[in-house]
Formats: sequence, structure tokens, C-alpha cells
Amino acid sequence: MIFNETELPGTFLIEPERLEDERGFFARTYDRNIFQEHGLVAEIAQCSISFNGRKGTLRGLHYQASPFSEDKLVRCTRGAIHDVIVDLRQDSPTHLRYVGVALTAENRAMLYVPKGFAHGFLTLADDTEVAYQMSAPYSAEHARGVRWDDPLVGIRWPEEARVISARDRTLPDYEP
Repeated sequence: MIFNETELPGTFLIEPERLEDERGFFARTYDRNIFQEHGLVAEIAQCSISFNGRKGTLRGLHYQASPFSEDKLVRCTRGAIHDVIVDLRQDSPTHLRYVGVALTAENRAMLYVPKGFAHGFLTLADDTEVAYQMSAPYSAEHARGVRWDDPLVGIRWPEEARVISARDRTLPDYEP
């Protein structure tokens, strides 16, 4: 695996390192020891998938409050997404900055999202599936979010969002 730290400290775009032969290729997508060597949380408490039937589906920006704060490893297994994370860590020099990356079934890249970040994505293709590995189980009472078009954050999405759940449409603006 190739670990590329983004401009937001502690977040990584992780690319598979392919071992290719006449059959195709093999690549590792997770190794607890290698994650720990990079200082990343390596515990997996839950794995989930999200299927999105239509291009232009927006999910997020979501996070969980303590004690259910979670580290996430996000990968697009079918289709394509513009994946976005927002730094909500109060003491961070990059507080309220965001990074957006393309995760596709073809590039097989993953985004490592540590605690303290909100996460969301916009589908760039119909029938897109996203796989998550999380360090903490889901807790509905600790689920939080920030509106996807919060002017304080100012995310520039690459395309128009056409499908947004009622819950995500009514998430609050961020309050420091």
C-alpha cells in the first residue's frame, strides 16, 4: 500500500500496490501492522456499504460524537465518488478546511479519515457502491452532521447534487 498524506494532517489517500502477472493483479487493502506503523488507528469495529442508484446523490457531511468518534477507511467498490472530509478539530491549524478526492472502482484508492473529521460524498456515476471500515460501532444518539453546503466551509462540489435525503438537507451549519 502506498500512503499519501493529504494537506490535512492525519488523513491519507491510500493506493493499492499491485503485484501483477498474467492472471491480473493482487493488492493488499488493509494490514493492521502497516497501518500502525503509519500511526493510524488499525482497529475495525464495523464494516458497512452504501449503494447509491443515481449519479448526483450526495451523502453527508457525517460524523459521530464522543465516545463513539470513529476513524474511517472509505473505498468506492463500484462507480465513482467525489469524497470530501472536513477538519472539525478545534485545535487544528487546518480547522474547517476540507479535502476532496476521487475514489473510483478503477483507481481502487481509499481515504483514511481520523476522528474529528466530517465525511461526505457525491456520486459521479449511477449504481455506485461505497465500502467503509470504522473503528467504532454506529450509535444513532451520537450521530452528528454539518450541512453539505455550509458557507463557512465552502465546499466546491464538482457537479450538482440531485439526490439528498431530508435528514442531510436539514443538517445544521457548523457552529464552532
